[in-house]
Amino acid sequence: IATAMMILGFVLLFAGVVARGVSAGRVPWGNMYEFSITGALAFSGAYLVALRKYDLRWLGLLVSIAVLLTLGTAVAVLYRPSAPLVPALKSTWLVIHVSAAIISGGVFLLANAIAAAYLYLDAMESRGERTAWAKRLPSLEVLDQLSYRLVAFVFPLWTFAVIAGAIWAESAWGRYWGWDPKETWAFITWVAYAAYLHARVTVGWRGRKAAWLCLFAGSTFLFNYVYINVWGTGKHTYSGL
Repeated sequence: IATAMMILGFVLLFAGVVARGVSAGRVPWGNMYEFSITGALAFSGAYLVALRKYDLRWLGLLVSIAVLLTLGTAVAVLYRPSAPLVPALKSTWLVIHVSAAIISGGVFLLANAIAAAYLYLDAMESRGERTAWAKRLPSLEVLDQLSYRLVAFVFPLWTFAVIAGAIWAESAWGRYWGWDPKETWAFITWVAYAAYLHARVTVGWRGRKAAWLCLFAGSTFLFNYVYINVWGTGKHTYSGL
């Protein structure tokens, strides 16, 4: 029943994102409100897609809470009426770059949620036996591998998103890279996840250290998404606030 309700929520949220796009007469990625509702859609979509292969029903509560908090913040704090795009955003690259970034973010956050679950269960096991409800959750090894596979799967798409952003910047502003705060933090996120993958493949990091590194990489993405969008300066100031 819970999974069915999650699917229904995804369908309704998808309809809401499409309706926002129809209302604005463009793709709905022009301000922080639109980024947030589409990001929540990507996060819940990543969960539902992964659910087809892995038994992640135990994670549904955390995903639902995160999506509801995101949507609540978007409606209560970030909402802005439909409006035309600023000139710099009127480009085909908006669809290419932002869609790749949003999908990557949804999968990254799912991997982070699983890494956080790993650390919680690892701490529980270090104090003794798992509680009765925790025994129904996957083993630490399964969680560790799943988080890694999600990051490895979507990292090439994030790489493409960063490259596409640079190409778009050259078209819009006449330079590929200007160390704008958002560009810089996108690159920091890329380096952090690259370090995570590198540490696992070459140094053999597993378990606790890998989970902490995954969470650190995810925190750089969230910092870029929240702080840089709302309080940052530079050319990427499209929050609408």
